Amino acid sequence: MKILRGCSLCLLLLLSYLSEVAKSRSLHLHTCIVNVHTHELRVYYSAIRADLIAEDSEIGVKVLDRALMKKVPEGQTCCFMRLLLRFYINRVFSNYVSTQPQHQRCSSALANAFVGIRKDIHQCHCHCEEETQRTIDSLHAEFIKLDIKKAALKALGELDILLDWLDELRQTTHT
Repeated sequence: MKILRGCSLCLLLLLSYLSEVAKSRSLHLHTCIVNVHTHELRVYYSAIRADLIAEDSEIGVKVLDRALMKKVPEGQTCCFMRLLLRFYINRVFSNYVSTQPQHQRCSSALANAFVGIRKDIHQCHCHCEEETQRTIDSLHAEFIKLDIKKAALKALGELDILLDWLDELRQTTHT
């Protein structure tokens, strides 16, 4: 009887833990809820980050700006995320080239994860306001100031800004 109670308790604890893990992957983007595995994204990103930063020769230019991302209105997070994912998939990952197979694998894994998140967001039918589109346009403007390969390298090297923003969104919606 004690063993049965002990197993039941362990099972309840395990289910509780798994529920928290699943909840921690849910990201609320206004009316849209998507699963984002930021820990997994960070693992792939951290494998290439140091080399990306070391190769970045355009120190004075920023594609992503933390201050800009913090200004995204709550009702526009879904739209902003959808447009930002499209930017990374269509402009950044498609133009990033590395001679190192490990970097190619990591960037492909990141790109595939972004495609999956974008697919989930498309089901939400996010409404985009003009200001949000202008914000994304400003990212494009900074991106096209550089040679396409350097711009892709720069934007990929700044991916931690996006990952931090996602973590902040998750914390504000779960507190």
